[in-house]
Amino acid sequence: MATETKQCIFLVDDEPIQNEMLKDYLSDKFDFDIRTFDNGEEALKNMHLKPSYVVLDFHLNAHLPDAQNGVDVLKMLKEADPTVQVIMLSGQDKLEVAVDSMKYGAYDYVIKGETAFSRIENVLNNLQEYTNIKQANHTYKNVIIFLSVVILTIIAVSMIMVKKMGS
Repeated sequence: MATETKQCIFLVDDEPIQNEMLKDYLSDKFDFDIRTFDNGEEALKNMHLKPSYVVLDFHLNAHLPDAQNGVDVLKMLKEADPTVQVIMLSGQDKLEVAVDSMKYGAYDYVIKGETAFSRIENVLNNLQEYTNIKQANHTYKNVIIFLSVVILTIIAVSMIMVKKMGS
């Protein structure tokens, strides 16, 4: 019997308390392998863990002034794995920040605040539903192709049999 591995999620925020609180919250809601990082560089070094999702803080240089910002890390995450779904998290309620995040491949943009964790939960639920629909669609497509081949084979065999009976 094959064992299903847990989906991996990275939480990348230079505020350790924020990371731990979000990790605790998501641990109660999802069965993820949750990894926390206080900078984008460390998250990028661990992309071999194949995260399905990354919650990425926009400002990552509060404690390490030379750390890369969230948009730069986002670009590198998407370059390393175009399928990873990134949720940008920021204290900034600025449209241009959200637009930049989405332009470079973020799935969504969540503003830090009292509803941020529940909003992230909703985004993750939507992403999982989207993934399930894509997988079902792929399965249905393969079934339709298989059935088409079977039907065409039956038609071809029937035509051959009719020709042989007529000769």
